[in-house]
Amino acid sequence: MSNENKSVWNSNITFILAMIGSAVGLGNIWRFPNVLYSNGGGSFMIPYIVSLFLLGISFVLVEYAVGYKFKTSLSKILYSVYNKLEPVAWFVLTIVFLITTYYICVVGWDLIYVVLSFTKAWGSNPDLFFSQSVLQATDSIDGITTIVPAVLASIVAIWFVTWAILRTNLNDGIGKVSKVLLPLLCIIVVIIVIFSLTLPGASIGYTQIFTPDWNALLNPNVWLAAFGQIVFSLSLGMAIALTYASYLPEGSKLTDNAIVVAFSNSGFEVFNSIGIFSILGFMAMTSGIPFNELVTEGTGLAFVVFPQVFNVMGPSANIIGPLFFLCIFFAGITSIIALLEGVCYSISEKFNFSRKKSATIVCIVGVCVSSIFATGAGSLILGVFDAFLNNFALLFAVLLECIIFGWIYDFDKLIATLNENSKIKVGKTWKTVIKFILPICILFLWIQGILSSLADEDPVSITIKAILLIVLIALPIIFTKLPAKNEDFYKEVQH
Repeated sequence: MSNENKSVWNSNITFILAMIGSAVGLGNIWRFPNVLYSNGGGSFMIPYIVSLFLLGISFVLVEYAVGYKFKTSLSKILYSVYNKLEPVAWFVLTIVFLITTYYICVVGWDLIYVVLSFTKAWGSNPDLFFSQSVLQATDSIDGITTIVPAVLASIVAIWFVTWAILRTNLNDGIGKVSKVLLPLLCIIVVIIVIFSLTLPGASIGYTQIFTPDWNALLNPNVWLAAFGQIVFSLSLGMAIALTYASYLPEGSKLTDNAIVVAFSNSGFEVFNSIGIFSILGFMAMTSGIPFNELVTEGTGLAFVVFPQVFNVMGPSANIIGPLFFLCIFFAGITSIIALLEGVCYSISEKFNFSRKKSATIVCIVGVCVSSIFATGAGSLILGVFDAFLNNFALLFAVLLECIIFGWIYDFDKLIATLNENSKIKVGKTWKTVIKFILPICILFLWIQGILSSLADEDPVSITIKAILLIVLIALPIIFTKLPAKNEDFYKEVQH
C-alpha cells in the first residue's frame, strides 16, 4: 500500500463529522418518518432507543475497535484474522459498491429536483410528472434500451463530484467536505423544521410522533422494524465505521465517539421527522387528504408528496422547496463518499494503487453500472436492487461479521482496545450482545428478507436477483484469487 493512503484524521472533530455525515442519509430523511408512523408513533421510540443502545451502538463499537486495532482495510483485516475469510471482505464490499450505484441514481433524481423546485416545474400532477417526464419509466424491462438524458447527466455529475472528493487525501477530501456539508445540512433542517411548525395544521402531523399506540409494543414486528431502522440508519456492516476508525490516531476515545455519532444520527432523524410530519399535517388540513395517505417513504415522499405540498404552500415554497431538495442532496453526498471509501481503500491496499487510481477505477466502473438506472426500465431495476441487496445480501453480510468478530476472533482483544482510552467502558454484557443477541436479531430480519424475496414471482425480478447473486458470488472469488501487488498484503497484521 502506498504511503499516501496511510492517512490519519487531523482532528477528532473531523472524524466525528465524517462519521455523522456517513450515517445521516436518505434513510433518515424519508425512511424513518414512515417507519415511525407505521409502528405505533410515539411508542415506537421505546424499541427504537432499546435497539440503538443494545444493538446499534454495540455493533458500531465492534467496527470501531476492529478498524482502530488493525489500522488497515477490511480485506486485509479478514485475511489477517483467518486467510480463508478474505472472500467475505470482498463480498461485503461488492454489496456496498452495488448499493452505491443505485443510491447515486436517487441522489441524481434529487439533483434534478433542486433545479425544478425554483419554478415548481412539476406542475399540478407531480406523480405523473415524476414517472413520465423525469424517469420516463416503462412498465417492462424493454425500456432498458431507452436512455433518459437528464437522469444520465445527473448520475455522471454526481460520480464526478464523488471522484473529485475521493481522489484527494483524506483530510482535504472527505474531511473538508464533511466540515462544510454537515453544518449546512443541519442549518437547512433547522430552518425547515422551524418554518414547518408555523404552518396551519402542523399539529396534526407532529402529534403523531408523540402520540403512542402502546399495543404496538406487543407486536414483535415493531421491534424488528426498530432494529432494521437502526441497521440501515447507522450503515451497520458496510465497513464505513471500520474504515474511518482505521484512520484514527493513537489515544482516541472509541466508545465515547461511537455514542456521540449514534446519538447525533438518531437525534437528526427524530428532529427531521418533526418537520416532515408538520408539513404533511399542513397538507392534510389544506387538501383534505387523510394524513395516513400522505405518509409514505422513499421517492413517493420526496418527489411526489412534497411537490404537492409545495404547490399549495404559496410563495414560501420558493425557498423551502429548494432547501428541502438541497438537504437530501447534501445528505446523499456525505453518505456516498463514506460508502466508497472502504471499497477504494481495500483495492488500494491489495493492488498497491494510489488513492487517485483506485478512486478513478471505482468511479468509472460505477458510472457504467449506474447508467442502467438512467434508462426507461431504471426505476424497475432499482427497486429490485434495493430490495435484494438491503433485505437479503446486506443482512447476511452483517450476520457473517457478527460471527467472525464475535466467535472466530479473540473478542477480549476488542474489549481491551475499546477500554484503553475511553471514559465509558464495555465488558461482558457487550460481549453477550455481540455473540448471541445481535446475531439472533439479524437472523430474524434476514429470514424476513428471504421470505420476501421468495414471495416475488415476477420473472424479471427473479432474473435480476439471479444476476446479482452470481455477481455477489463471482466477484469476491475473483478479487481473492487475483494476486496482491502489494507485498505487505499477505503479511500478518499485529493484532
